[in-house]
Amino acid sequence: MKSHFISDLRIGDELDNEPFLVRDMVRRTTKDGRPFLLYTLGDKTGQEAAVFWDVPDYIQSWIKTGVVALVTGRVVSYKDALQITTTDLNLSSQHDMADFLPASKREREEMVAELHQFVADLAQPWQGLVRQLLLSEAFLPQFASAPAARGFHHAFIGGLLEHTLSMTRLAVYLADSYPYVNKDLLVAGTLLHDMGKVIEYETAAGFSFTDDGRLVGHIVRAITMIEKAAAEPGMLSAEQLRQLVHLVVSHHGKQEWGSPVVPKTLEAVILHQIDMLDSRVQGFYDHVRANDSVDGWTVKSSLMFGTDLMRPDGMAE
Repeated sequence: MKSHFISDLRIGDELDNEPFLVRDMVRRTTKDGRPFLLYTLGDKTGQEAAVFWDVPDYIQSWIKTGVVALVTGRVVSYKDALQITTTDLNLSSQHDMADFLPASKREREEMVAELHQFVADLAQPWQGLVRQLLLSEAFLPQFASAPAARGFHHAFIGGLLEHTLSMTRLAVYLADSYPYVNKDLLVAGTLLHDMGKVIEYETAAGFSFTDDGRLVGHIVRAITMIEKAAAEPGMLSAEQLRQLVHLVVSHHGKQEWGSPVVPKTLEAVILHQIDMLDSRVQGFYDHVRANDSVDGWTVKSSLMFGTDLMRPDGMAE
């Protein structure tokens, strides 16, 4: 059973066979040939950097990303941030993964109900397509529990659904705020744009890519599922399908960011912008909450923003 969580760690804390999830890891060698590990340890409250010097061979044989390790060591300060200096590791055989994977603070039933309402508000044929894709008994539980990313934003159980709902609220608002927007197309594209992440990520031992995620990716998978469902008689016209697929393939905004094409329609431009906005705002929250603050500032620079961040007034530590 865990007695220390990442959010509670302070400089000087001693750890004795404390279980943590190994999130990321790099094997290195000193100039004189001694092996060491640079890695990240995590639990449901956050993650922290760690180092292990002179790693024994018996640990090298099993240590890898995704395992739960029993950590012995000390919490120190390194470059104005916490670091766990490790002196021993053992492989955990009895643990509850609920202790190690962060989850959405929103109730799943509440989010699923909101998803159902968004689908019910769609006009046909969009409603039928989205209902078939997202609300099936086989797919919905996976969609409701998947993370939206491995890190940076919404990297928690239920993160994909929370991200999708937040974006859909923005899509509805913006469709009602600007002329010429095809609201049903925009909302349908927003609800479906990241559905391929259900296949891209696995959560059995932390958030990691599946083989399909590495070889194919969530954009291609989403398009495959959409085109298969849309091929059924009476579902979408060829032009409706083309417009919807364009939203999905362009939602990353730039080809160097993973989009096969850049946004070229009004709805695609809006979808990319709300995806950027929601991911960046949540990324801000996630970074601030995961890092100790000094005088209201994070002690670690955010990789997403390239700087340290100021805690908003009223945000609980």
